[in-house]
Amino acid sequence: MLPTVIKIENLSKYYRLGLIGSGTLREDVGRWIAKMRGQPDPLLKIGEHDHGNRKDGQIWALKDISIEVKEGEILGIIGRNGAGKSTLLKILSKITAPTEGKIKIIGRVGSLLEVGTGFHPELTGRENIYLNGTILGMSHAEVTSKLDEIVDFAEMDKFIDTPVKRYSSGMTVKLAFSVAAHLEPEILVVDEVLAVGDAAFQKKCMGKMSEVAQNGRTILFVSHNMGSINRLCTRCVSLEQGQLKYEGAPSEVVSSYLSKGALEKGKSIWITDLDSDSDPVQLYKVSVTNSKGKVVETVRSDEIILIKFELTVRYVLPEFGLSIKILSSDGTTVIHTANILGSSKMAPGKWVTQCEIPSNSLNTGSYTVNVAADIPHREILFDLNDILSFQVLGVSENIGRYPASTWKGVLSPDFSNWKEWECIPDVNGQ
Repeated sequence: MLPTVIKIENLSKYYRLGLIGSGTLREDVGRWIAKMRGQPDPLLKIGEHDHGNRKDGQIWALKDISIEVKEGEILGIIGRNGAGKSTLLKILSKITAPTEGKIKIIGRVGSLLEVGTGFHPELTGRENIYLNGTILGMSHAEVTSKLDEIVDFAEMDKFIDTPVKRYSSGMTVKLAFSVAAHLEPEILVVDEVLAVGDAAFQKKCMGKMSEVAQNGRTILFVSHNMGSINRLCTRCVSLEQGQLKYEGAPSEVVSSYLSKGALEKGKSIWITDLDSDSDPVQLYKVSVTNSKGKVVETVRSDEIILIKFELTVRYVLPEFGLSIKILSSDGTTVIHTANILGSSKMAPGKWVTQCEIPSNSLNTGSYTVNVAADIPHREILFDLNDILSFQVLGVSENIGRYPASTWKGVLSPDFSNWKEWECIPDVNGQ
């Protein structure tokens, strides 16, 4: 039996809210008034749901988590925004301390939690490699022996002597991952940060993590990409409201996470303070409706699916872009589309739009929705994963030996206009 390298017992993390002001007297007073009235926090951020573990200015980000991780395992960690995933990784990386519980870790931990984690912006890429190696307890000679391999993997040979502060986010992630993977920590902790890199590099990273695990090292991997979780991980856990919800084989945990209420079904609503000027745009509702405008959790495959977005614009925007991803239960991106809502300026106020998915498009199964918005070429306003889910039910009849519900694939177009068979005469004209 493989030895246990991480043992987490009854781990909890508690935060007191409001010890540090919001930054303005107006917002602090508004938050206090809401509290006195028994209303939700008006400054709750987009994508941050007010869980049941938030009470009287207090929140348990994690509550009674117990997990064991074996040597060489790749443990996937999934959950909604605010479920406690990043808090767990920060505790394991010794960035923050737990409130309760015990953690036993055998081996050095290399972490990649945020863009630029462990990098000094004023130092060059080369100097930061040596800095990270020193932090991990490696000698100068040991780091030197790995230097060329790190630089080659990160594709950074032209920029390795440039200060990190001049790197793009993608360049920083490439180098940070390469450093974390090649300096040989016994335990590698990777957050969703890999999503910043390009698709080719993400694939390269997945291959490297598999290689690392085969060499006996342990990986903890947080991702919203269920396909990556299924392909890469040997075991998976799901967190919900700071608690361990599911644990087991990746396919089983992912399926449970998507189908048993871990996500909002049909619609998601966020608290919004119309008088706040903290964000230029605030999303306050996303819903799945049928052609009659009724919010639904389940849609027939022969029905039109409408995804409706409602948001508040706080001040004039010269341009605004909204994009959505719809993913199948295995993490495959089925639809990825964007809409520039207006090339002309958008005035302050409430705005509504909807995306129509034609009937007979999606196969039977569970689907999740991601949404992002930006001011094109200037600023990302929000980027939210797994905000809601919906089910598509097949209604077509059995064809041949296959029941309608078992046809493979994510698309199920209507081919009723398939051309009839036509007999082609042979060369002899018969």
